[in-house]
Amino acid sequence: MENSGKNSMIQRYAINFRGSAHDRAIAIRDVAASLSDVELRREVGEIERLAAFYAKSAVPLDQLLAQDRSIHPDVPRLLAAIKATEAQVLPLIDKVIQLRGEGRREEAQQIVWRELKPLFVEWLARINALIDFEENLIQRRLTEAQGTATGFSTLMIAWTVVAVLLGAAAATLIARAVTRALGAEPWQVKAVADDIRSGNLAAEIDTHGAAEDSVMAAMKSMRDGLLKVVSGVRTSAQQVAVSAVEIERGNQDLSARTENQASALEQTAASMEELGSTVRQNADSAQQANQLAQSASAVAMQGGEVMIQVVETMKDINTSARKIADIISVIDGIAFQTNILALNAAVEAARAGEQGRGFAVVAGEVRSLAGRSADAAREIKALISASVQRVEQGGTLVDRAGATMDEVVASIRRVTDLMGEISTASAEQSAGVLEVGEAISGMDQTTQQNAALVEQMTSAAVDLKHQSQGLVQAVAVFRLADSVPVAPALGRSARPGLLSLA
Repeated sequence: MENSGKNSMIQRYAINFRGSAHDRAIAIRDVAASLSDVELRREVGEIERLAAFYAKSAVPLDQLLAQDRSIHPDVPRLLAAIKATEAQVLPLIDKVIQLRGEGRREEAQQIVWRELKPLFVEWLARINALIDFEENLIQRRLTEAQGTATGFSTLMIAWTVVAVLLGAAAATLIARAVTRALGAEPWQVKAVADDIRSGNLAAEIDTHGAAEDSVMAAMKSMRDGLLKVVSGVRTSAQQVAVSAVEIERGNQDLSARTENQASALEQTAASMEELGSTVRQNADSAQQANQLAQSASAVAMQGGEVMIQVVETMKDINTSARKIADIISVIDGIAFQTNILALNAAVEAARAGEQGRGFAVVAGEVRSLAGRSADAAREIKALISASVQRVEQGGTLVDRAGATMDEVVASIRRVTDLMGEISTASAEQSAGVLEVGEAISGMDQTTQQNAALVEQMTSAAVDLKHQSQGLVQAVAVFRLADSVPVAPALGRSARPGLLSLA
């Protein structure tokens, strides 16, 4: 730290001493004059605060004097005088506070006015002496610094004149070197840079007399390269814009066709679902008809078997009827013979006369019975003959019915087989229609997915068109020469006005 800074610090500490001592003089006077304990405690607290404030400056000041030997030797002497007076004042302050606390206010006031007042005056005077001493040191060093600064200012003026002359010469040389390095005047280089910055690539760059390694030549080379790049980018951007428009149109058409196809497939799927339901109903009906045909076939077969049994029964009846006819013939013969025997018995009874009358009566009855038996036998024979004829006719009809029933059973079997085939075909047709329906449903889902993908492609194509238009607008900032080829104009969806060349 420089001496002037140290002097200012010591002076600031001394000023703090003075403020603390001055305020404590007022506070101790108020302590002696206080009329209540509240005022006493307030003033005592103020004295303690001022003492602490004094110590905050006294401690670092002592440390500074102990560590720095370059401080003026009068400063420790003046500080010792201040501490001597302080040592006399502090016990008296404590005594005044004690007396006032004991209620001996008059004694406290006597000490303040007779002893403390002159000591405070002496204390403040010695503090002011230190302050004035430091102020004189500061002023003296300030005067020395001003003298040094005056000499330094004169020297600086001289050096400044020399520096200005050297700077003018150097500036001339530098300007020539810079102009040579730039290849033109700075304002010309700035104008070219402004043209390139604004996108004007058609402006001419005059490099006559400029070196090949100059900035102007480099900027011309850069402009030419940038012109080629921008021309290529502009052409590509226009082509991309045209392609984006075509892609957008194609995707829109494809989206419309895909939506139509999806709608048609959806209708077809609904129709196939209805057809599948109808085919399933037909298959169920065919299966029921097959079951009914099988039941009818079973019933017909049972009827055929019954007819066979009927035929056999009719044959048995015919045989029994023939046997009965034979038995009736035997009975008729027996009746005829009985009639003959009765006739013979009647003849013999007639010959016997009166004795044979009873026998004749019996013979007559037997003859009568034989006649009735013969009549009955003839009637039964006639009936049996008629029954046999009818049974034979019934047997013939039953044979025909059996043959017809066989044909019915065979026909029902064929119908059953056909119904089985129809049922199988209907089941296969139902399964096929179900598979076709599932396939169409899968195609419908795939078509819906394709439609969604087409929508995404359309959105991407629209984004590509917007991006390509943005690229065309960005490149349109550059103004190219008339000799640069121009890409064909865009379609109705583009904005060709942005691509006009300078």
